[in-house]
Amino acid sequence: MSDYIITVNSTVDTTREWLAERGVPYIPLKYTIDGQTYSDMEGLSSKEFFDKLREGKMSTTSQINPDEAREALEPYLKEGKDILHLSFSSGLSGTCNSMKIAAEELQEEYPERKIIVIDTLCACLGEALLLYYVLKQRKRATIEEAAKWAEENKLHICHDVTVDDLNHLHRGGRVSKTSAVLGTMVQIKPIIIMDDNGCLKVVGKERGRKKSLNKIVDMAAKQAEGYENEIIMITHGDCPEDAEYVAKRVQEKMGIQNIYINNIGTVIGGHTGPGVVAVFCMGDKREVKL
Repeated sequence: MSDYIITVNSTVDTTREWLAERGVPYIPLKYTIDGQTYSDMEGLSSKEFFDKLREGKMSTTSQINPDEAREALEPYLKEGKDILHLSFSSGLSGTCNSMKIAAEELQEEYPERKIIVIDTLCACLGEALLLYYVLKQRKRATIEEAAKWAEENKLHICHDVTVDDLNHLHRGGRVSKTSAVLGTMVQIKPIIIMDDNGCLKVVGKERGRKKSLNKIVDMAAKQAEGYENEIIMITHGDCPEDAEYVAKRVQEKMGIQNIYINNIGTVIGGHTGPGVVAVFCMGDKREVKL
């Protein structure tokens, strides 16, 4: 079995330490806020970043370009390693296309090596959850087998999300103006999923924060029926108490104790705004009706 490495984009939104422990290099996207440009997972802390958003500062993001992707990947090829890259959803960024362009160019220069780029159609800890299971595959699978598993299972990674409002997502072009109207309604909290095209989709609304948090847990529980989830992942936009509440509800409703909680990253968090909470699980279908 040839030696291969799994790489990801910074939009997996775990900690750098979590990735380092598993030997997974990340390729960062960038964001600009208050006149300064930073690499995702570096620069501002989550608290500093979201405080700036609360002050009214705007954050803009930039995708990875092919040259940056090439620069990040080539050293592993020089070491004689094959590469399996799990990329940020093409439905939200052109990053995946840049990764594929770089991979095609490098493949011509290193014909003896294998470079496979997977469009995960996932974001945030959804990417991380797919990575978690692909890493388990890596222990016993070839690069082709691991890639095949990722392709066959990526749409079983369910993203159930609620935000305080949709204005940040609308300004970033991630949801339509019509959908964003929901975000201006007092105490109306949107419910969002990642659809099968890797795009965000507003599927409902709840009146009040607590109801919206309960709703995303109910959705995850329904999706996960028939699946053995080893771990549930929860992200939040600088609202740890809400994330802990959701984790407790997951334990009660789904009977799963292994829960990973982390702040949403600065690139994705710039589009969701503070107050986002999301649950990620393995399930049958991404969109469910309750």
